Amino acid sequence: MQAIVTLTTCPERAVAEAIAEALVERHHAACVNIIPGLQSVYRWEGEVQRDEEWLLLAKTTRKAYPGLEACVLDLHPDELPEIIALDITGGLPGYLKWVGEETGSS
Repeated sequence: MQAIVTLTTCPERAVAEAIAEALVERHHAACVNIIPGLQSVYRWEGEVQRDEEWLLLAKTTRKAYPGLEACVLDLHPDELPEIIALDITGGLPGYLKWVGEETGSS
């Protein structure tokens, strides 16, 4: 079982909460942290944008990732939402086991 963490920014708190809850309820993630107060600066369609956003940190697995991605794409209002997956190369074994169990990946 390969544990990963995903990063997804959301334009509003309500969107972040809805996605986080859906990911956990549907077993696409074991846990999702919602981090408020981000200021994102990026270029979109040739213009520099500045937005306040909420960051979702989801603990999941490679096996559960396709469902997570599909869920975010279904619920996220942005045309091209940020969904980035990073490998977890270490961690408390019991916690990582729990991530696998909660996502049906153990």
